[in-house]
Amino acid sequence: MRTMQSWLDGYSDDHRNPTNQMLHWICVPLIVWTVIALLWTIPVPAAFARPGTWSVAVMVLAFYWYWKHSHRLAVALLVAFAVLGVLTNLLFVLLGASSLRWLALGVFVAAWIGQFIGHKFEGRRPSFLTDLSYLLIGPAWLMAKLLRKLGFKGTP
Repeated sequence: MRTMQSWLDGYSDDHRNPTNQMLHWICVPLIVWTVIALLWTIPVPAAFARPGTWSVAVMVLAFYWYWKHSHRLAVALLVAFAVLGVLTNLLFVLLGASSLRWLALGVFVAAWIGQFIGHKFEGRRPSFLTDLSYLLIGPAWLMAKLLRKLGFKGTP
């Protein structure tokens, strides 16, 4: 099994350009939020569960994957997931499922356009085109950078 540091190093190799990195700081969190929001709007029978069930289930699965690779990053990302989940629930209540879905879809498209523009500056293909696991590494890569900026040292 690859180590988290190995994943992060591989991701870093494809993200050296400062413009690409800046666009990732904007677009990756937006993409994570849009996935949470889109899953939040999938209906569930009221007798079975409440809105957001599918989203929470996917966050739990992602947390488990991160936990297997890095406990520190998993906990930090769980906090980020919780914040995004609370924000999404608030927007769900304020906007309703349909409006939230359209908002998330628009942000999703715009954020992915931003990602591909960043990779034009980079001159390299996005990492996930070689391995879909890199879709999970993008948020971890940003979180590892944030934790280092906050003074947390050592490998993730």
